[in-house]
Amino acid sequence: MLTEKLAVAALRVFLVVLFGILVVFQTLSLPGGIAYHTQQNPHDANLRWPLTAIAVFLVLCVEVVVVATWKLLTLVKKDRIFTTASLKWVDLIVWTIAAAWLVFVGMLLFVGFNADDPGMPMLLFLVTVGITVLGLLMVVMRALLRQATALRSDMEAVI
Repeated sequence: MLTEKLAVAALRVFLVVLFGILVVFQTLSLPGGIAYHTQQNPHDANLRWPLTAIAVFLVLCVEVVVVATWKLLTLVKKDRIFTTASLKWVDLIVWTIAAAWLVFVGMLLFVGFNADDPGMPMLLFLVTVGITVLGLLMVVMRALLRQATALRSDMEAVI
């Protein structure tokens, strides 16, 4: 029990740090970096706003997952993780990963058909496969959570 409490506390600290860093990236670093890149490379100027929108959206997806994870940790702390309340947060994570996956597939297709060098398409393919694995893992974890929730409610009915 003590290890679980320490892990939850440590994870919460790192989630706060991660969320703060993501907000800085979302509002300052990414838009500024993309603007700088388009100033240095005028032939990419037409990509400034689409790239900024995509970058901000993808960071927003990570922020949503961080908040949903925080909510799940709250349910763990209250010993309510095996309830239907946790399923909505896991669903939010799954749908957020799906949205990010769609954006990466779109970027992969766009870059893949327009690239002269295979490096960027390969990188986008790697990230897309990683997001696919993460999304499918969350679907499996959701099924396990649903089964555990059903078993717990059955056990409570017996007791």
